[in-house]
Amino acid sequence: MDDRKLEVLRAIVTDFVSSQEPVGSRSLVERHDLGVSPATVRNDMAALEEEGYITQPHTSAGRIPTDKGYRLFVDRLGSLKPLSAAEQRAIQTFLSGALDLDDILLRTVRLLAQVTQQVAIVEYPTLSHSVVRHVEIVSMSPSRLLLILITSTGRIEQRALEIPEHDEETLAELRAHLNAATVGNTSPQAAVRLSKLSSTLPPSLQMIGQAAIATLLEMVSSEASGRMVVGGMPNLTRYGSEFETTVKPMLEALEEQVVLLKLLGEASADQVTVRIGQENPYKELQSTSVVASGYGSQVDTFATLGVIGPTRMDYPSTMASVRAVARYVGRFLSEG
Repeated sequence: MDDRKLEVLRAIVTDFVSSQEPVGSRSLVERHDLGVSPATVRNDMAALEEEGYITQPHTSAGRIPTDKGYRLFVDRLGSLKPLSAAEQRAIQTFLSGALDLDDILLRTVRLLAQVTQQVAIVEYPTLSHSVVRHVEIVSMSPSRLLLILITSTGRIEQRALEIPEHDEETLAELRAHLNAATVGNTSPQAAVRLSKLSSTLPPSLQMIGQAAIATLLEMVSSEASGRMVVGGMPNLTRYGSEFETTVKPMLEALEEQVVLLKLLGEASADQVTVRIGQENPYKELQSTSVVASGYGSQVDTFATLGVIGPTRMDYPSTMASVRAVARYVGRFLSEG
């Protein structure tokens, strides 16, 4: 496609996203400095329609972009415009002060929904992507303990444990052994070290230690993948007349966690992926687009986040926002 027709397509996408009305050649000439006559614009629009990039929804109406047109528009965006300093500060302020992983992800999903005005989805990171920060043992009664696991992503897991009678000196000694085996290690590494610890504990710790190690192994081996946080459902009211045909089936599809995971797909940190309309694997969501990115550290992707909205979304702004939020939440969790 030559540059001029691409400029016409960009103008049609921009105007349609803004007005939600089909775009005519006259309005394109009036609003955009295309540097050509109205007749040339009409010819370019006819060529774009013939090639499947735009379509005419009604006989006497203007044109609207097709999924193919949006795809070309997104593919030719080049580099994403960075957020302003004020927008970056707003994101940082919104996420700072979070208490734990649940709070971070709730704040993230609210932030994404707010800045994009779409439905936001954030996947929980798996424990395999985190490092053990601390193991705590708290005595709840003479025969009951609370085992607490704290990871670098802010995740706090706790399990109650029934054990024989114990004293604080025994707990302190066991706590030291458990932390020496796990702290600073990833969850898979900690699991290996805990398995070895089982046979090296002193006889006085064997009974209580074996029970604590078995429980801790379950905790470091458990996966949180599949858990999602969804926010911004009220943004669906912006669909207006499309509600009956688009939003109801969309709501049903969004209730399925497996659907959400497949929609977000697998993306590495700092990479933004866009699925447009018919590219989505679910029929109920083929009038929507998904913009997603992985979040994590510089060397590892923890999980994925993104937004779902109409195909007529503001792609440059949405993609920039998703990338920025993913960067911040990844940095926030990495720094712990």
